[in-house]
Order: sequence, then C-alpha cells, then structure tokens
Amino acid sequence: MTESKATGLWEESQKASVAGVRKWICAQYDSQPLAYVRTYGCQQNVSDGEKIKGMLALMGYGFCETVEEADLIIFNTCAVRENAEDRVFGNVGALKHQKRRNPNLIIGLCGCMMQQEHIAERIKNSFPYVDLVFGPHSLPKLPELLEASLNTKKRIFDLSENNVGIIEGIPIRRDQEIRAWLPIMYGCNNFCTYCVVPYVRGRERSRRSEEILQEFKGLLQAGYKEVMLLGQNVNSYGKGLEEEINFSGLLRKLNAVEGEFRIRFMSSHPKDATLELIDTIAECEKVCKHFHLPVQCGSDRILKQMNRQYTRADYCRLVDYAREKMPDIAFTSDFIVGFPGETEEDFSQTLELLERVRFDSIFSFIYSKRKGTKAAEMEDFTSDEEKADRFQRMLDLQKQIGIEKYESCIGKRFRVLVEGPGRSGTNYLTGRNEAYMIIDFPGPLELVGQFVEVEITEALNWALRGELVLSQDKMGEKK
Repeated sequence: MTESKATGLWEESQKASVAGVRKWICAQYDSQPLAYVRTYGCQQNVSDGEKIKGMLALMGYGFCETVEEADLIIFNTCAVRENAEDRVFGNVGALKHQKRRNPNLIIGLCGCMMQQEHIAERIKNSFPYVDLVFGPHSLPKLPELLEASLNTKKRIFDLSENNVGIIEGIPIRRDQEIRAWLPIMYGCNNFCTYCVVPYVRGRERSRRSEEILQEFKGLLQAGYKEVMLLGQNVNSYGKGLEEEINFSGLLRKLNAVEGEFRIRFMSSHPKDATLELIDTIAECEKVCKHFHLPVQCGSDRILKQMNRQYTRADYCRLVDYAREKMPDIAFTSDFIVGFPGETEEDFSQTLELLERVRFDSIFSFIYSKRKGTKAAEMEDFTSDEEKADRFQRMLDLQKQIGIEKYESCIGKRFRVLVEGPGRSGTNYLTGRNEAYMIIDFPGPLELVGQFVEVEITEALNWALRGELVLSQDKMGEKK
C-alpha cells in the first residue's frame, strides 16, 4: 500500500542543526566556505541536488565550480546504469589527492547509488577519506548529518529506509531561472526486473495537491515560465492520499492557475497511462502536447520478462488515441537494447515499433546489469558485440526518422520559450517548442525568458533554425 502522509516540516527537525553548522563555520573560517555539488543521473536527482544546495546555502556555504576551490564536496549519485557508477568511483578516487592537500576538506556521497549496501560497504572499505555517506531517504537530514561529521570528526553513514511520508519545506537553490523542476511524488511500486529504483527510492509517496499547488504558484510568481512535474511514475499520482485526486485532476488544477506558462511532466508508465490522461492533455492549453512514454522494447515476450505489464498493442492504442485527439502531439520514449534473452527476432520487433510510432526522439541504452534485480539473475547469451550492433542499428533508424520529422517542420510556426544564446552564431537565441525541439533563431537577448513565435526555415541534425515572427508583447496582433 502507498503511504503518503506528511511527517512534518523540514525546518522543525533541522533548525538546531542548521544553527550548529553555522556556528561551526563561524569558528573555523574567516571567510565564507565554498561547496562543490555535482549531480549525476535523472531529473529527480537534479531536483534533489537543488535541495542539497538550498540546505547548504542556509547553513552558510557559498558555491564554487571546481573541486580545487571547495571546502565541502558532495557527489549526488545515480544507480540506474553501471557507467554512471563507474564515473562516480573514478571521480571519488581522484579526490584522494585533494584530501591530502587539504585535510580539512569534507567529502560527502549521497543519492541512489549510496542506498545500495554493497556500494556503501565498498566506500567504507576502499575510500577512507570519504566523510559522509547517505541515501535518498536521509537527504532531508543533511544538516544533522553534516553537523555530526564536523563536530565528531568521525565518518557518518546513514542508509535509513524511512518511507513513512514526505518532508515538506526543504529549501531549494534552483539552477535555472526560466525552467523549474517540481516533484509531485517519490518512489516506485512497479519493480521492473531491470530496475533498481524501487529498492533505492522506496515505495510510492504522493505529495498533497495543496503543497504542490503552493510551490507551483511560488515558481510562477518568481518568474518561471515552464515547470516540469517529476515522479518515477507520475501516472500513479494520488494513490494513498486522503483526498480524491489522480494525475489528470492535478494537471487540471495546475492548468487553471492564471498566467502564461507551460507544464511538462515525466516519467510516465504506459500501464498507468489512461485515456482520461490523454483527454486532459488535449483539453489543458498550458500542458505541453508532448508525451514522454517509455516503452523499453517492442517485443511482448521481452516486455513480459521486464515485468512492464502492458503489450505492444496496448502501447500503440494509447499512441493512436492521442494522435486522434492531438494530431501534432510529440512522442518520445526510452528503449533498452540487449535485455537478457533478447533475440534478433525480439530486436526486429523493436525496430518495427520505431517505424510504427515514429517517435520524435528516443533515449536508448544498452542493458546494464543491476545487482539485486531479477534481471541480473537471468541468463544473458547475447555478446557485447551483438548488443553494440543492435544499439547502432536502432540509432541509425531513429536518426533517419528524426531527420524526416525535422524536415517536416520547415515552414511551420512554433511557440518557443527563449532560454538563452544559441549555438548557430552571434546574435542567435535558442529555445524549445512544446515538442521539446531545440530551435535557434536570430534575436535580441531581451527576449530571454519570453514566449515568441518562430517560423522554421532550416532543419539541422541536432536542431531547427528559424526566423522570429512575433515577440511576446506583439503576439496576437498579426500572423
């Protein structure tokens, strides 16, 4: 059962520790100490990284861009794929010399990777210069853990699995000024056989809609123009809450807020994607007509082995219904190549699905074995060379589909949120349309943070290029 009862406000539990760290800093430093925070992995991890920086700022830390400048280093880690873990171990290993040069340096590791017992043991035994290790459930306790580390000079390991609720009010230092992340739920109940997330982030817990709405309005008042709603499976939002609300109801509530803005969301699980949700996207003018719907594979046999709980036909029915309601909706997806037991026939069905759906873009990965998952115990008879070959064939096919998608945009006009200077040359700006396509166009920097209309004149292999038609203040005056 999903448990979503809030356990209290962050400040109430951490106020004393925040004061304790500030007192320690005042006694040890003549100037403001600097923290270096590096985040690996998904958008949820990025959001967690913003909370880490928010707490550190409240405790008195400033921030720097290199480990050489830092008095405190925190790596916020990801456990989804092996290469992400390898990068963390490599970067942590390099800190040994930094610690030798600066014995007072505090090194902390947190995030999904640290929640795994075998990883924490490796850190404990092989990286003795790491001072602080904690998992996602312990993130709100950062001031308490840091205070203990600073005062005792002992190594602190906190891998508690507190899933009883959600702590609200954690301070946030956001990385962007135009687009913002807004978590609406945490954890996952699906237990896909290849995925470690339910083991490291725990069961699903949904935030109360009034807490989400309050934070959402605050973002708009602060000038944010696009808000990304986050969850491991946003489509199951609301389960376990006392209030009667689902994800469609939440989208409608946020869409009704006054102002000019966009709403995006990720990630969605196809088994919980409903026709009601598609109707909601179609009817809510501020919800982007862009659906990131990870399918992972085109073979029903492999989907069953993955425990995805839908078939290829189920997935295609959702796509067809959405395109009937919204002909211009953009579909993006995730794919895993080389899952244990995948045959050439299974893979050919995945390529057929790419041709059938014609995604606007995809994120594809070669299967990565995760300790503790069911897939890690399955027989894997496909060679690395075969997996690499299939992966490249998928990329080649999607590249061709993407080129055709981009070329079909020439002559069309899109509403674009301007994000900053473009890559196409001097005086170019860049932004994204509702389909999340990158669009470069000439224009003044004063347009950054505004919605403009751009007519596409050229398709590149990485973006679209166009000409400004209407700026925000003239939108609607002419076409």
